[in-house]
Amino acid sequence: MEPKALDRFLAEVERRAFKIAMLSVQNEDIALEMVQEAMMRLAEKYADHSPDEWPMLFQRILQNAILDHHRRQKVRRAWVSLFGDLRPPSHDEDEGQEDGSDLVPDEAAEGPEDQVARQNLRRHLEGAISALPIRQQQAFLLRYWEGLDIAQTAQAMNCSEGSVKTHCFRAVKALSESLAFLRSELED
Repeated sequence: MEPKALDRFLAEVERRAFKIAMLSVQNEDIALEMVQEAMMRLAEKYADHSPDEWPMLFQRILQNAILDHHRRQKVRRAWVSLFGDLRPPSHDEDEGQEDGSDLVPDEAAEGPEDQVARQNLRRHLEGAISALPIRQQQAFLLRYWEGLDIAQTAQAMNCSEGSVKTHCFRAVKALSESLAFLRSELED
C-alpha cells in the first residue's frame, strides 16, 4: 500500500478523532496520546489493508482505547478510594497532572465506625494481596495501581500479554473471593 495514502488518511481523521477522544476523556493530553497511539497501531498493523477499511479499523482502535481508559479509571477509583493513592505526591504541579487526591474520600468527614470499617477492609485487602502468588501480585499491582496497560505490564514482567491477563484474572478472582468471605464473616 502507498504510504502517502495512509498519511493522507491520518491527516484527515486526526482532528475528528481528537475531538471524539477529548469528549470521552475530558483531558487534552490523554486524548492526544490516545489518538497518536491509535494512528501508530493502524500504521503498524493495518497499513497493508485496503484504504476502504481504514476508517472502521481506526475507529475500532480508538474506541477500544477509550473504553480501556474508562475501565482503568473505574478500577483505579475503586482501589484509590479503599487505599488512597500509593504513589508519592507529585511535585510537578505546574504540569497540571492530577495526583488522585480528589478521588480519596475525606476520612475526617467519616464517622468513627466508618473509619474502623475502612481500616479493617484495608488490612484485609492488604493481607489478601500479600497472600497472592508473586506473579499475580505483580500483574495486579502494575495493572490496577500503576495503571499500566496489558502490553506495558507484560513488558515490565517479561512475559506474554496472555500471561498478564491470566494473572490479573486469577488475582481479581482471589481478591473477590476474599472480600466475599469477609462480607459473610461480618454478616454472621
